Amino acid sequence: MKVYFYLSTVASLTVLSGFHVIPVTAFVVPSSSFSQQALTNANAISNAQTALSLKSLKKLTISSSPVLRQSFRKQNLKTTALWESTTSSLDQDLPVPQEQPSAQMVKFRKYAQAFCNLFPIWTLLTAGTALARPSTFLSIPASTFPAQIGMLMLCMGISLKPSDFKRVAQRPAAVLLAFLGCYGVMPGLAFAIGKIMGLSPPLAAGLVLVSCINGAQASNLCTYIGQGDLALSVLMTTMTTIGAIVMTPLMGKLLLGTVVPVNAQAIALSTIQVVLAPILVGMTFNAKFPNVVQKILPFSPILGVLITCLLVGVSVAGCAGPIMSAGFQLQASAALLHTLGGVAGYFLTKPFYGEDVCRTFAIEFAMKSSAFGYLLATQHFSEFAVRVPAAVSIVWMTLIGSSMAVASRFFPPEECVVPDEE
Repeated sequence: MKVYFYLSTVASLTVLSGFHVIPVTAFVVPSSSFSQQALTNANAISNAQTALSLKSLKKLTISSSPVLRQSFRKQNLKTTALWESTTSSLDQDLPVPQEQPSAQMVKFRKYAQAFCNLFPIWTLLTAGTALARPSTFLSIPASTFPAQIGMLMLCMGISLKPSDFKRVAQRPAAVLLAFLGCYGVMPGLAFAIGKIMGLSPPLAAGLVLVSCINGAQASNLCTYIGQGDLALSVLMTTMTTIGAIVMTPLMGKLLLGTVVPVNAQAIALSTIQVVLAPILVGMTFNAKFPNVVQKILPFSPILGVLITCLLVGVSVAGCAGPIMSAGFQLQASAALLHTLGGVAGYFLTKPFYGEDVCRTFAIEFAMKSSAFGYLLATQHFSEFAVRVPAAVSIVWMTLIGSSMAVASRFFPPEECVVPDEE
């Protein structure tokens, strides 16, 4: 009789275990607000609940069997661990409710996007005003440049997270390629354009000098507006700025036959103060006060455009005479340098990277820190004409970079996220 009881128990459990309970989630169409991992976890929980129910039924029939009792004790531990792990994972995957923007904020974002789309127009108007009436901007001292650039970097930093840089660090080849483009492709283009356009030696030297300097900080704003990879852009700008300590004198010696001294300590300190520190402050603020950042983030592109236009106005007003006296050859040469640089940056990386990274390279290649080139030409070249290409480049660099950024907004790539929708 006892043997019969054991056999019937085993047969019953075999039949029960042969049935498959279809989880409820199998009939539910997954919503876009839940991840695939959350759906998998929900199925696991349903299976765990089924296992617990079976355990309760089996406990009544196997209490007198030491072998089966030991087996199901182990199964109970596994089921409990599964329940705890899946419920914990599911809680992490559940979407966090976010406050919906008000109608006024939605309307403001539309106006902000329209304002940023007119970035090239604001650049032209600012440069034209600075050329026609330099006194409009000359009242702003050049000593305020670091603070203005620092504010521009702060506007970019609040939209970044440490995970963005961690992701970029996994692609060191991209940063190396940007470095080689900044100090290899661009100087080669400038040298060839100077020869083809028949520029005088001083003007050709000034154009080459512009190509041998680091990327412009304004490129980060243009990348942000153009839906590129902002973290990659910031890292590119930082690396080329630090690299200018060695590469600018080296390229000046190779292409110009003269040594262009660079104050290494000043560049390193300026990079920390103007680029790295504001970025870190913005990232910290984003991590500590995310709700506040979400409210002020729509204003950052507008403030960035205004600061960039102010920097252009002050730079152009300081050398309005040389810009006005520059002939068509120099204007066309500067425009070609920045345009072809952007085209080269885009198509050189197109076979290897996604659309957002290609746009980032295009903007980084096209935009150079022309104000720094003007400063070097003023300090280390006796001929006045050497500084004129840098002065002309300030306008063309910002105009072409902003035009690329705005054009990119009208053709958003699938892998990119529009900044004002984050």
